[in-house]
Amino acid sequence: MEAPAEVDIVPLESVSGMHIRLARADDDEFILGLIDRFVDFELPSWRKRSECAKGIRGDVARHLREQPAGTHIFVAEDEDAALLGFLHLQTTADYFTHAQNCHIADLAVAPAHEGRGVGSGLLEFAEEWARRHRCRHLTLAVFPGNERARALYERHGYGVDVLRMAKLVR
Repeated sequence: MEAPAEVDIVPLESVSGMHIRLARADDDEFILGLIDRFVDFELPSWRKRSECAKGIRGDVARHLREQPAGTHIFVAEDEDAALLGFLHLQTTADYFTHAQNCHIADLAVAPAHEGRGVGSGLLEFAEEWARRHRCRHLTLAVFPGNERARALYERHGYGVDVLRMAKLVR
């Protein structure tokens, strides 16, 4: 993916030495290599880890390849250009109000960089990006078993909006 506008490249002063830029084609392997992080915790009993990972990998790969309107994928890197994590944002319309929202479709930090503020930095970036693009809400979805991510989101002020429930139909 190529950076079409400099406005999307935002250094984060709060995370020393880290900046976030639009993903490029040479970032695809790094991004897709983090997909298993999205299923590395207890999943609902009716979900299969391999199916979830395959679905997420296919969706992210399609977005990297096709770059559909309203999709923006960013990578965080340090001052040595080492990749730290990625963020996949989508602009959406609110179901109830039809206002423009920004949705965090995916956010992952490389295991070697966990606990160093990268996830917080990506969330701060997403919020600033949403503000600049006049989004009313910033939303995300998270599995109940992903306790580490849930705690991060709650520390950043996220709360439950609509609780999606599922039942396996046999």
